[in-house]
Amino acid sequence: MARGVELWALLFAPSPFPAGKEVKIVWRMTGSGPLTVAATLPDGTAAQLKWGPEEHGDSNWERPGEEWGTGFVFPKAGCWKFHLTRTAGDGDVWLPVA
Repeated sequence: MARGVELWALLFAPSPFPAGKEVKIVWRMTGSGPLTVAATLPDGTAAQLKWGPEEHGDSNWERPGEEWGTGFVFPKAGCWKFHLTRTAGDGDVWLPVA
């Protein structure tokens, strides 16, 4: 669900993601300004952002908006909410971890 933007996720691991292992996700999001990304469970547990968001300047993944890469480690299984924010616009994506 996105508010005022288009938001896309390119997954570099099969879903559901494995708990305890680093997973790469590439994001494309319209809007303006820097990108922030956080992943949490409903109980407030936060995933560890190992790297990123790193802006990608040259890509063949054709979706609207600018592109960033991230690396996350999820401490436990569940349905994780990713919240992405730019100066103009924000959105949420839910992904499973087993």
